Amino acid sequence: MKFTGSYLFNADAPKVWAALTDPKSLQQCIPGCEGLKHQGSNVYEAELTVGVGPIRGKYRAKISMQDQVQNLSYRLIIQGSGTTGFMNGDAVITLQESNGKTTVTVDADSQAGGPIMRVGQRLMGSVGKTMMDRFFSCMQKSTD
Repeated sequence: MKFTGSYLFNADAPKVWAALTDPKSLQQCIPGCEGLKHQGSNVYEAELTVGVGPIRGKYRAKISMQDQVQNLSYRLIIQGSGTTGFMNGDAVITLQESNGKTTVTVDADSQAGGPIMRVGQRLMGSVGKTMMDRFFSCMQKSTD
């Protein structure tokens, strides 16, 4: 499942970069995040509760930030599994600053399987996009 999005921040690229790579900001803004532990080398372990339609499940996810070019871009890799299946994702996040404002562009691809997909397959696209929008809306507020 592919997701794309573009989000305008009223802050310069270094401030947006700092928020997008700060564990405290990430934990506060990742929908359903109940804990985030640093594992070293830009790798984190997260505990999440995610719901798709009537199915809710707890997930343990490994979140890795790779190919970082400070204040410009990075690749985010998420591998998670839990009581209702698995979810994996890969996203390229790009920052572009203009006149003190920064546009963050996301190009992502995700896969999910297990009971969550059997029941919520039709909902996955809208749930994924909604979660991404909620995350970036929270991040926008944290940089204002």
